[in-house]
Amino acid sequence: MSALATSGIRLQELSKSFRGNRVLDAVNLEIDPGERVALVGANGAGKTTLIRCLLGEYTHDGDVAVGGLAPRTQRTRVLQRLGFVPQLPPPLKMPVAQLLDFAAAVCASPRERMSQVSTRLGLDPGPLARQPFEKLSGGQKQKLLISVALGRDADVLILDEPAANLDPEARAVFFELLAERAARSTMLISSHRLDEVSSLVHRVVELDQGRVVLDDRIADAGSLGSRLTCRLQLSRANAAVARALGAWGLREADGGRVFEGSVPGPDRLRFLGTVSRYAGLVTSLELHEAERSDA
Repeated sequence: MSALATSGIRLQELSKSFRGNRVLDAVNLEIDPGERVALVGANGAGKTTLIRCLLGEYTHDGDVAVGGLAPRTQRTRVLQRLGFVPQLPPPLKMPVAQLLDFAAAVCASPRERMSQVSTRLGLDPGPLARQPFEKLSGGQKQKLLISVALGRDADVLILDEPAANLDPEARAVFFELLAERAARSTMLISSHRLDEVSSLVHRVVELDQGRVVLDDRIADAGSLGSRLTCRLQLSRANAAVARALGAWGLREADGGRVFEGSVPGPDRLRFLGTVSRYAGLVTSLELHEAERSDA
């Protein structure tokens, strides 16, 4: 049996609380071997906590299995076959060369492959060999962490906002690297930009207040890349609304009373959630599926 055939993820009644605050609330989720899943949700929805449970970092209620193994009690075996990119780089003091040597030894993969990924991302690890990881820039840290995750024989990839801090050129290369792994890895990708990972995933799971509120298997991968044209009108200009809609890329007109542009089709529910916060100011909202050419 191939490694990929046993690389599924299973969560059963997973719950986690911090100081009485329930962050994950009886989450049930199964990701089959080879599936590529986008994990979406607002800040505080529980995405990172769920990922930390998969890595075996937290005690929790309920059951968690990665490739049939329990991350909490069989953590070493799980991490040997899992590539992980965190949202925030850890405060590691070890030099870059030592970090690459350590990572290669843990997963029994050649360090040269990690260096090759790093070079493709635009980071030459050679001149940084003696520099402490914590002294690198945000972009350099992210490129190195991606190199460690993708430069190893991992049949499960867990990526938490992996494109953060990457320059445009490195972002493009990063998604090319993921596409190259798509046929041989199970992927769970946490991202605020579903449109960015739309070509890679065929399932979307949304968390809200620690619960799964959407689990959509996309038969047509192209529908994940759809966009909705949007026109929203306010009764009066409002700076808070302008900031919120600007973050979605909408353009301001008519002195701040009208906003126009487009939003990713799969993100329509999250967009409507943003708009609902200012419902008292909204006088009209139009969303239309943008025409796409099949040529």
